[in-house]
Amino acid sequence: MAPPAPAEARITVERYFRLVDEGTLRPDDRVELLEGVIVSMSPQNPPHAGIVSMLTTLFVRRVGDRASVRVQLPLIMGALSVPEPDIAIVPGRDVDYLAAHPTTALLVVEVADSSVAQDRLTKAAIYARGGVPEYVLVNLRDDCIELHRSPDRAAGTFRSVRVLRRGERVQLVGFPDVEVTVDELLPPRTS
Repeated sequence: MAPPAPAEARITVERYFRLVDEGTLRPDDRVELLEGVIVSMSPQNPPHAGIVSMLTTLFVRRVGDRASVRVQLPLIMGALSVPEPDIAIVPGRDVDYLAAHPTTALLVVEVADSSVAQDRLTKAAIYARGGVPEYVLVNLRDDCIELHRSPDRAAGTFRSVRVLRRGERVQLVGFPDVEVTVDELLPPRTS
């Protein structure tokens, strides 16, 4: 991970979207803005893509029409960050975001194998500063879930971070009636 750019060299959210409008960045470029730096996203391997697809189905079924389940779409988190989380459950309905990207989320999920460090450090800080009440890191490398709750916006950290293993259950902060198991969030075990 590169050290952060000096404040004067950082790109704002407004400039980032102007780069798209000007054609410097194409809508299909696999990049995101993190802390004022345009970062390329790794290509998705089959396990990553498969888990994102499985989790999308799971959350759409469990949350229903009580919120919008967005997959790998922009989420504006302050003046310098536009991550594209694997899954963001945001307030409202899909139609509410036809004119502008969401600036808050009830739950963010990142699926990580090669990107564990970036998702654990950089993105967790961005989501904490953005006030996201619950951030789930699906850690494929270590076959576990890292559950981040109670954001401290000023410090850019979560007050509660727990590692959950197979067999454990989680009730979602934004949807207390929705319970998921760690096994549902991880790839099925092969025999």
